[in-house]
Amino acid sequence: MHHKNQPATSRYWPLAILLAAVLAVSGLAVGRTPAVAAGSAGAFATRCGIHFCLDGKEYYFAGANTYDMFNYGPGSGTTDAEYMDKARIDAHFANLAADKVDVVRLWMFSHDDWHGFEKTKGVYNEREFAEFDYIIASAKVHGLKLVPVFENYWEAYGGIDSRLQWEGLSGGQPGRAAFFDKTRCAGCFTSYQNYVGYALNRTNTYTGVKYKDDPTIFAWDLMNEPRYENQSAAENVDGTTLRAWVDEMGAFVKGIDSNHLLGAGLEGHGTGYGFGGDEGNPFVHVQQSPYLDYTSAHPYPTEDWAHLTLDQTKALVRAWISDSHNVVGKPFFMGEFNIHNVDRSAWWSALYADFEAAGGDGSAFWWYEDHNVDGKFGVQAGAPELSVFRAHSDRMRAKSGVVVPTASPTATASPTASPTVTASPTVTASPTATATASPTATATATATGACAVHYVLSDWGSTFNGDVTVRNTGGTTVDGWQLVFAFPGNQSVTQMWNARPTQNGKQVTATNPSGYNTTIAPGATVNFGFSATSVAGTNGAPQAFTLNGRTCTTY
Repeated sequence: MHHKNQPATSRYWPLAILLAAVLAVSGLAVGRTPAVAAGSAGAFATRCGIHFCLDGKEYYFAGANTYDMFNYGPGSGTTDAEYMDKARIDAHFANLAADKVDVVRLWMFSHDDWHGFEKTKGVYNEREFAEFDYIIASAKVHGLKLVPVFENYWEAYGGIDSRLQWEGLSGGQPGRAAFFDKTRCAGCFTSYQNYVGYALNRTNTYTGVKYKDDPTIFAWDLMNEPRYENQSAAENVDGTTLRAWVDEMGAFVKGIDSNHLLGAGLEGHGTGYGFGGDEGNPFVHVQQSPYLDYTSAHPYPTEDWAHLTLDQTKALVRAWISDSHNVVGKPFFMGEFNIHNVDRSAWWSALYADFEAAGGDGSAFWWYEDHNVDGKFGVQAGAPELSVFRAHSDRMRAKSGVVVPTASPTATASPTASPTVTASPTVTASPTATATASPTATATATATGACAVHYVLSDWGSTFNGDVTVRNTGGTTVDGWQLVFAFPGNQSVTQMWNARPTQNGKQVTATNPSGYNTTIAPGATVNFGFSATSVAGTNGAPQAFTLNGRTCTTY
């Protein structure tokens, strides 16, 4: 949300739900109705094609934002009691859980003197990080997962304006675009990476678990609502510079943390959607980054600059979901939304129902507050619209739990593969590949024509991603496909999307998903991707590819 209001700094009502006592009872989730996630507290959320997954099952969630939780407490002194308000944190999570919130998006940034994570360049406030340690620990106890945001585009809590000022540059609109341009602010890149690297590698003082290893984290957002706005007409539409920044920072995060999902935190504005303008952050192009695991958008339809009706808002959200699933090929997270000066319960009821029908994967309303801070968008425990939210949460939980199909140990094996090799349990099919074959095609797999393969390697040392596009350059439709290639070293596939993997030593066989993208028409392509582990310095592109036994060229 643009220019979110700063919260008040006064103390609030306490509720003693002491974390230390609760931690003594392993797995206890106070006040929480069991959900799919509740039984999967030790599991990392993953992406399986166009949906989220948890424990090898599709996962749909109902979430909320909290704006100010990181500053609960006096914010001074050297002890927990002097700095943070643990009872207030626990009480807020208890209320969130009671209202059936599954995932909480929240800030993990501030450059302010009060409760600042990084008040001056490169100096990290141990007391503030300790408070966030406690927030993570309390969320786990209450059965919730978190989406922390690394930095803010807007000026609240300092944001990237502070990082620009540290480098002798000014912020504000549109000057803060310099943050995303390494030729103008190389130090901004370094300070952002140093902060993110510190956080990911931090060991939680309450749980002993590094942030990068904690499944309580559902995902990370690179930034709240980044833009590269009004630098040129072309940039406003194409988003070339912001996409490059997302690629670089996404690769940096994935190089440290291969466990967690990653998003950009985009608003989803664009003239093509009839919502906002072209601001250098196009929904599709930026979020096609191979380092991002989901798309996001933040609709505020009743703002004066938007002025959308309920039906227009439903159409907008459906357009995002469609582009996310069918063009980008990733889950859709409506990371923020709300309305004002209308019947909120009525709008929420209609929007949530349509979101579910359109296949939306998760959302988080703006915002769940623990006292009256924001009279425009704030939602407190007991608000009537929360009954609508709880019903939505129940339906999303009911949609979750569908087992993701896994490959048969023998169905995709090559003639030399061991029959004991199995596919990753998180693999699923996606209907988003670009193949355009007619469903009536009848050519058999043995009648394939020529083929060409484009292999993109994103290598971070011990982990890497591969993005593979297979083009049918022959004149006959391929009906059922297997692409076989060999890694150059001891690489091992950990997850694959839009195809089913079998690996035998260095050799990998990627087979068409079951029921989706099984054909490749002449001139058409299919695309799949995977994550894998490696030994630093031993990676590289495979030397040869064969499609259904026929050698392919590369491009």
